[in-house]
Amino acid sequence: MPSLLPAGAGVGFKPEHFDAIVADDRPLAFIEVHAENYMGAGGRPHAQLAALRERLALSIHGVGLSIGGEGPLDAAHLGRLRALVDRYRPESFSEHLAWSSHGGAYFNDLLPLPYTPATLARVADHVAQVQDALGRRMLLENPSTYVRFAESSIAEVDFLARLVARTGCGLLLDVNNVFVSAVNHRTDPQLYLADFPLEAVGEIHLGGHDADVDETGAPLLIDAHGSAVAGPVWALYEAVIARPGPLPSLIEWDNDVPAWPLLRAEAERAAAVLAFHARKAA
Repeated sequence: MPSLLPAGAGVGFKPEHFDAIVADDRPLAFIEVHAENYMGAGGRPHAQLAALRERLALSIHGVGLSIGGEGPLDAAHLGRLRALVDRYRPESFSEHLAWSSHGGAYFNDLLPLPYTPATLARVADHVAQVQDALGRRMLLENPSTYVRFAESSIAEVDFLARLVARTGCGLLLDVNNVFVSAVNHRTDPQLYLADFPLEAVGEIHLGGHDADVDETGAPLLIDAHGSAVAGPVWALYEAVIARPGPLPSLIEWDNDVPAWPLLRAEAERAAAVLAFHARKAA
């Protein structure tokens, strides 16, 4: 199994929700935190996370490894990540198929990469290095993209499947990213998902996006994580869960964070989908 998370619904943890989560008598299946927010030695962040870890399963989601970058992985960053994983022993660790640093410069973004045999070999080496350093299997997340590279010679789904075959890693399927990329590139998200290796998926992400238009007036979606999950994304999620059955599913809401009841309601909607398909499979 690519993940030990329970096949229920979780949320990305935000400190303002700590008291509500602790007081809630109907606990969620799991919480997720961004690794880079917990690389300090102590303080309130660790006190809260330690308390929640006693109650809930934990997923740690990295945003700063730059796995797709041309240069070597940052050994110091990887060491801090290893210390964090050893400290909390999460059920899951995941990162992004993207790059965010180059030549000592760090960018506050997850940037795309061309899908070629050379990048496949480089990313596979980086994934293997992370897994060796952590002593565990990691999950790799499909990106949301806004441009395509002329030199790409491998379809994204095939690229991910080859990474799984080469490294033994699992995948994190971000359904919102699938929809955002499909709208931006005028492709069919259902066809993308039909070819996605769901047997390797250890976690699903659901989040909101912003709608805009490009310079030609065509729709342009931005993976913003600042709103409720959109209807078409819920429909894609239902179609995904209908195939393998329930999978750990997380609501991402990182910007314009809502009050706890609204975030919990989003998680409950995902939980209802999971429960329906669990009963159907029984």
